[in-house]
Amino acid sequence: MIIISLTYIAPMELVQEHFDAHINWLQKHYEAGDFIASGRKVPRTGGVILAKGSMEDVQAICNADPFVWSGVAEAQLTEVDFSRTAAGLEGLKDNKD
Repeated sequence: MIIISLTYIAPMELVQEHFDAHINWLQKHYEAGDFIASGRKVPRTGGVILAKGSMEDVQAICNADPFVWSGVAEAQLTEVDFSRTAAGLEGLKDNKD
């Protein structure tokens, strides 16, 4: 599992210019099965996405995010190997074993 942390690095007015394209990008990757959850940070300084795939694949996906390629946000990726989850969230665990 990859945690994508998006951080805005431009004023919100510039971020808003790319919002619709970012939402379309999110939808594309939900439909492809790459993303399993996403949402805004509070306070609104960026967002967080839970993604499936290799670091290389998820980095390539992030590079195609309109927020990232337009320069209004940066993406930081963290790989996590969940070993325990609450009931109903077993799909977050990587079943390599």
